[in-house]
Order: sequence, then C-alpha cells, then structure tokens
Amino acid sequence: MARQRAASMLAVALLVGAFASIPTAVQSMGVCYGTQGNNLPPSSQVVQLYKSTGIDGIRVYSANKAILDALRDSGRGVILDTGNDKVCEFACNPASAAAWVRDYVRPYYPAVDILQIAVGNEVQGGATHCIVQAIRNLNAALAADGLLGGGIKVSTAVSFFGVIGNAYPPSSGVFREWYMTDVARYLASTGAPLLANVYPYFWYRDDPHRINLGFATFQPGMSVRDFCNGLVYHNLFDAMVDAIYAALEKAGAGSVGIVVSETGWPSAGGFGASVENARRYNQGLINHIHGRDGPQGTPRKHGRLFTYIYAIFNENQKTGDATERNFGLCYCNEKPKYYLNFTY
Repeated sequence: MARQRAASMLAVALLVGAFASIPTAVQSMGVCYGTQGNNLPPSSQVVQLYKSTGIDGIRVYSANKAILDALRDSGRGVILDTGNDKVCEFACNPASAAAWVRDYVRPYYPAVDILQIAVGNEVQGGATHCIVQAIRNLNAALAADGLLGGGIKVSTAVSFFGVIGNAYPPSSGVFREWYMTDVARYLASTGAPLLANVYPYFWYRDDPHRINLGFATFQPGMSVRDFCNGLVYHNLFDAMVDAIYAALEKAGAGSVGIVVSETGWPSAGGFGASVENARRYNQGLINHIHGRDGPQGTPRKHGRLFTYIYAIFNENQKTGDATERNFGLCYCNEKPKYYLNFTY
C-alpha cells in the first residue's frame, strides 16, 4: 500500500511538471473523464489529479456517485451526462427525470459545480425524437427542486459530423437532421448552450489530400477565406465551430452559444495519429482558447469558448478503431504522454 501511495504521488508530481497549472478564476478549458477502461485509477485519485494540475473543468459521462462524491468542493466546473439510455425514458416519464434529479443533482449541487447536464451524447436513431421532451422534463424537475435558478443548463451533446450538412465554407453550415431545429430553438428559449463534439482529426484523416495537417493542428502559416462573408480562418477547429454557429442561425436560434464538449487528437492507432501531432493540436488548442494567438473565440463569434479536451486517460475498453483507445493525455498510471502548458 505504501508503495502504491508513493507511486501515485510521483505520478502527480510528474503531471504537475508536465501540465502547468491554470488559474481557476476564469474557466476556459476542461478535460473529459472517460471511464471505459479496466485499469484506471480510483475516482478520488483522478479528481485530485485535476486539482493538482489546475485543469478547471471536467466532463463526466455517467451519473456515478463515487465520482460525484470525489468532486465535492473541488472547484471544478462539471458537465454531467445522463447517459443515452435515459433520453427516451426521461421524455416518456417525467417521474424518472425527477428521480434522477433527486438522486444525482440535489444531493451534490452546489458542492459539485454542475454547469451543464447533457441529455445524451451523440444520440442516434429514433431516440433523437425524444431529445427535446427529455430536456424539457429534466428542466421541469430541476425547477421543481428549486435548482434552475442556480445556473444549471440542460442541453444535449451532438457530433459535428452527425448533425452538420454543408460545412465548407463555414458560412454554409446547416443542420442535416430535422430534429436539430427543434433542439436549437428549445435551447434558445432556455438560454442553454449547444454541446458540440468537434474533431478536426477525423476530417483530416478522411481527406488528407485537401485538409492540410498544419491547418488541422493549429500550426501557423496557412489561412482560408470564406468567400461568402470574407472571414479568414487560420485553423480547422474555428471553421468547424463557425459552421455550427451558421447552422444555429439558419435554424432561427442565433442566440444559442456553443460549448465544445469534446475535441482532441489521438497519439497512436491510425493515420495521422502520433504523440507529436497530438501535442501540437492540444497545445495549439489551449493557446487559441486562451487567446494567446489572437482574440478569443472564432472569426464569427468573439469571446470565451469553453472547450473540453478528450480525454484525461487512454481507455482500453473502448470499441472501434484503435485511435479510440489513444486519445488520453495520460497513461493509466497517470504519467503524461507529452508536455502541455495550460497557463495563461
């Protein structure tokens, strides 16, 4: 046991050295906490890792009481996911939404700083018809418990590639799925942001002849002009986010903001996946979000854009391409893969 504690302390020390701490007064960057691994540290240790490194936001993919207990008074802003299995259940049964609030929000908030609740992550198929009603019923449950006034916003997380039709130029962005207009307009009525998973890596991987690697990884020296409105883009991330903003405007929901609930670059497992490309992308992203390379925000929307990097660890039980198991900033022993400077 003493040896395990010493190893854990060493891992934290190494991570503090590799990830310079973030002042927590202004929240801009978070890191997702995926748990699809059988070799991950206990949640209490993981939250301590976030605190020690100064990462000020965390996305949690299920309502796990051990994680929520560990997050009490941690000072981390939290996106709390309900899980996709709850979407139609909440839509069809308001009592289920109320029970979920009773079990996973009321006992923890505000000691756990829940910023957004994600009703589903990249929901597909018939369940998409349930999203708006599920959000509505969860909002009603929060209101009944007096929790909406505290600032919790209820939304859903969507995949850029799953919901955006035209994406180039960014001003042509439009929702490909009819249900997204209803989602966008409902979010406009509540003041909640749309949570969007935005991965330039996959666009580059699938079209490397037309997508420049430097443009995809925030490297200087390349720009693209949107010929419809004259806006100039220096990275693919901004272009993708602005395509979502354009789609929101076309849906009559131009007031809806965006939280980038996932983004990142794999360090192994596929074309373009390497430690150096992952470091370049994630460091470039951090610099960009913090305004080191120019104004915060995107060419279309200036201002702070809260963004979550996926993910804190490699997850060895994720299915699909090998890249899916290699997005972690750290190995399961908490040792960082590469140096990142989060300071600003």
